Amino acid sequence: MKILGISAFYHDSAAAVLEDGKIVAAAQEERFTRKKQDASFPSKAVAYCLQEAGLEIDDLDAIAFYDKPLLKFERLLETYYGFAPKGIRSFIMAIPVWLREKMFLKREIHQHLTQIGPYNKKKVKLLFPEHHLSHAASAFYPSPFEEAAIVTLDGVGEWTTTSIGMGKGSNIEFLRELHFPHSLGLLYSAFTYFLGFKVNSGEYKLMGLAPYGIPESEAVKRYRDLIYEHLIDLKADGSLHLSQEYFNYATGLRMVHDHKWEKLFGFPRRSAESALEQHHCDLAFAIQWVTEEAVMAIAKEAQRLTGAKYLCLAGGVALNCVANGKLLRSKVFENIFIQPAAGDAGGALGAALAAHYIHYEQPREVTPGKDAMEGSYLGPDFTDRDIRLTAKKFNAPFEHLSEFNQVAQTTAEQLKQGKVIGWFQGRMEFGPRALGNRSILGDARDEEMQKKLNLKIKYRESFRPFAPSVLSDKAGTYFELEGDSPYMLLVAPVKDTIRKKVPEDYYKLPMKERLYVQRSEIPAITHIDFSARVQSVHEATNPRYFGLIRAFEKLTGLGMVVNTSFNVRGEPIVCTPEDAYRCFMRTEMDVLVLGNFLFFKEAQPEWASTDDWQQEFALD
Repeated sequence: MKILGISAFYHDSAAAVLEDGKIVAAAQEERFTRKKQDASFPSKAVAYCLQEAGLEIDDLDAIAFYDKPLLKFERLLETYYGFAPKGIRSFIMAIPVWLREKMFLKREIHQHLTQIGPYNKKKVKLLFPEHHLSHAASAFYPSPFEEAAIVTLDGVGEWTTTSIGMGKGSNIEFLRELHFPHSLGLLYSAFTYFLGFKVNSGEYKLMGLAPYGIPESEAVKRYRDLIYEHLIDLKADGSLHLSQEYFNYATGLRMVHDHKWEKLFGFPRRSAESALEQHHCDLAFAIQWVTEEAVMAIAKEAQRLTGAKYLCLAGGVALNCVANGKLLRSKVFENIFIQPAAGDAGGALGAALAAHYIHYEQPREVTPGKDAMEGSYLGPDFTDRDIRLTAKKFNAPFEHLSEFNQVAQTTAEQLKQGKVIGWFQGRMEFGPRALGNRSILGDARDEEMQKKLNLKIKYRESFRPFAPSVLSDKAGTYFELEGDSPYMLLVAPVKDTIRKKVPEDYYKLPMKERLYVQRSEIPAITHIDFSARVQSVHEATNPRYFGLIRAFEKLTGLGMVVNTSFNVRGEPIVCTPEDAYRCFMRTEMDVLVLGNFLFFKEAQPEWASTDDWQQEFALD
């Protein structure tokens, strides 16, 4: 049975292909079009997935779209009607698009598919699982659990914003739902907006900013109290109610009523790219605190309803790896599986899985202890010929090493010398995280590495932390982490044994001074609160990346490297060797490793001064 899954028309469009339930390929459209969070129909991603599977459209048994557009339209109409006459401007802008395109989504899908290749429209079946079913399926079916509770958390699908369900074998049953406009995801996005970041892409910045708030300070406590008093009523069972007098997302063009929030918190909305002050950090800390409490309450209710030992998580809020880490350490569940493409991109995969197991009632086989995501390495890979053609196009000198052991040894030596490496290997990752195939790497021991990566390589805000990729058998040596974190979706504390004593006035220091205090023996990945977003690397899923880190360990005694995504700010993660070479030359990276080919910066021809790449990518 062959099924294509598609997500599109909101953000993070993507495609995925299954063959007899096995995930053959999955990719986001942005990686091909080079448009961050591209929302358009994923024509290039679909074409890639079909090519990887060796299929034509006519070979497919079904095409599954990740939500029900007519149900979403119903929510839109009922919301505008319920809030009328508010929202008339938003209504006038939204309705023509729906009447012209989204109301006729089958036609729209067929038109785009026809551009990919000819096929018989009557032969291919179109299916439309609900949005949160797609999320739930994306987490449960690839998980290593025969039975598990399922929690999905995001902004909004059709009506649902949060769901609790139970997965058993091939079946998913929903037990509780929370409906729009009450949404933990939209609450977090509202604070993303108010603190000057871009909604639907800046939430991870808000999460990274939160630790700069001062724990136990009166400011943080006051902001938390204000959130609970005026914005959210959180019940013990995880259900919540948002006071709509403070929010504008239901019918307006902004997330919140700026003047009401300014009055509530005592300062105006931060403008994008302006200086961050302590009150911004304290408010970020407060909403992260509230979010963690809500996630914990929902998880406890899921456990109470299901009695399950295990939990599967998906939806955009499931990318909040700080909350995930605390949930894992709470032992509410014995273990957690989080879909690595937890946002809307993963909905494409979930839609295909829901079609396979629910619509077609196919049996499910589980391998205990092993998920079915193949390390999330589900995108395109490239041959030596592709790399040589890229080198020829740019007249780029390189060294080719015949054995990977040589590549690993040479790269490890460069890392030890403090060099920054562009590391491009195998199949591209599916989801927002670079997991060692499209990564920029550095030495976690280097006191200057965090600053160098942010300011000279990524060209992004200095406060943002970096993640460690650590050998799976060494993760417990450095971090308070039980089990695995293969998809970089769990934050764990750095162990006390490698922490350094900070000044007594640490929390009184200005934000930037605190940032550059050396907090541990691995300063490049130790965040301001002694935490790290951990990726545990397994030889079975990524032998080349594992081999590199093992080679670095033999040289230095440290079984980890700094890992950040291979891109600059505002750019999608690189997909092709050409994307990688361009990014390498546009930044101050020292070495580019494409497969077994090494490109040293000092040997490369001068990059064209007319390449105004900072205008090419909008700031995220």
